[in-house]
Amino acid sequence: MVVSSTDDFQATVQKSYDKMSELKAFDDTKAGVKGLVDAGITKVPQIFVLPPKNRPESLDTSEKQFIFPVIDLEGIDKDPINHKEIVDKVRDASETWGFFQVVNHGIPTSVLEAMLQGTREFFEQDIEVKKQYYTRDITKKVVHTSNFDLYSPSVPAANWRDSLFFSMAPNPPSPEEFPRPCRGILRDYSKHVMELGCSLLGLLSEGLGLDRCHLEDMDCAEGLGVVGHYYPPCPQPELTIGTNKHSDNDFITVLLQDDIGGLQVLHQNQWIDVPPTPGSIVVNIGDLLQLISNDKYLSVEHRVLSNKVGPRISVACFFSTGPLPSSKLYGPIAELLSEDNPPKYCATTVKAFSDYFRKKGLDGTSALLHLKI
Repeated sequence: MVVSSTDDFQATVQKSYDKMSELKAFDDTKAGVKGLVDAGITKVPQIFVLPPKNRPESLDTSEKQFIFPVIDLEGIDKDPINHKEIVDKVRDASETWGFFQVVNHGIPTSVLEAMLQGTREFFEQDIEVKKQYYTRDITKKVVHTSNFDLYSPSVPAANWRDSLFFSMAPNPPSPEEFPRPCRGILRDYSKHVMELGCSLLGLLSEGLGLDRCHLEDMDCAEGLGVVGHYYPPCPQPELTIGTNKHSDNDFITVLLQDDIGGLQVLHQNQWIDVPPTPGSIVVNIGDLLQLISNDKYLSVEHRVLSNKVGPRISVACFFSTGPLPSSKLYGPIAELLSEDNPPKYCATTVKAFSDYFRKKGLDGTSALLHLKI
C-alpha cells in the first residue's frame, strides 16, 4: 500500500489494515527485512511506515555545527597527567553528550574488521541456515530476530533492521552454538571489548570522584550482550527508520559501526550525525549509569536512519549485570549524594528495569521516567 499524503494516512490505516496479522505474517517468514529486500520489493510494507509525526525530519544545517567528541586513549596508564586529561574528557563528554568516540583503544583493526565481516556473512547466508537461529525467546544465548519489540503496541512502526544477539558473559554459548560465520571471531572480539569496557568503567568511576574500581565492583561489567545489526538498503528511507529513537537500558554501550553512517544522537534538541571514523569505537552512557550517577552522566536518545545505500553493519556490546535474576538493588550511589544532591530515582533491580524496558519497546520515551522521585 502506498501512502499518498499525511491527511489520509490514519484513515487509510484504519480502513484496510490489520497490523497484527501483517506483523505475524512477516515474523512467520523468519526471513527478516533482508528477506523482503531479497524478494525485490520496491515499496516499504505498511508495518514499517512511520506516522508522519514520527518520521525523521530533514536536517537543518543552518543551526550551529557541533563537533562530536573523540577521545584518544593512547598511553592511558603510562603518564598520570595524560591519564587525568583522559578522565576529564570522558567525564565532560558523559555529562554533556552522553556519547563519545574512542581511538587508540587497544582493539586491533583486524579484529574490528573480522567482527563486522562475520556479522555481515551471517545475515547474507542462505535463509534456511539462518532460520534455525530465528526466535523470540530472549532467554536463549543466541537469538536471531527482526525487531525485538515487533509486537509492542506502543511502538509506532517496525524498524528496518535485523539483529543477531549473543549472551557472552558471564556464561557464553559453547562453540558449537555459535553460527559458523561468527564462530571464530566472537570470543576474541568479546574478550577485547570486555577489557575496553572495564577500562572505560574505571575512567567513568574516577570522573565521578570515586575509586577506579567502584563501578566494576558494582558488577556493571558482569554481563555482556553482543548484538549484530544488519540494516538492508531501503527503497523508501524517508518513510521508515533503521532504529527508533531510544536510550539504552544498560550501564554502558560499546558500538562498532561500518562506514555507511546513519547513527544520530540527540544533542541540545538537535539530531547530530555520529561520523563513522575508521578504527574508532562509539561509547554511550546507558540508563542504569544515569540512574546510579544520579543524573551526573546522561543516557541520551539516539536513532539510526534508514538509507538507500547498504547494508549498514554495526555491533553493539551492552554492559550490565549477569542474565540471572538478582535481588540486588541499584539506586543513586551513596557517595554522590548530599543535602544539595538528594536521590532523584527509586532503586530497582536490573531485571525489573530490563523487563519494563522490553515491555515498553522503543517507543521514544525514557524507561527512567517511571523511577523518578
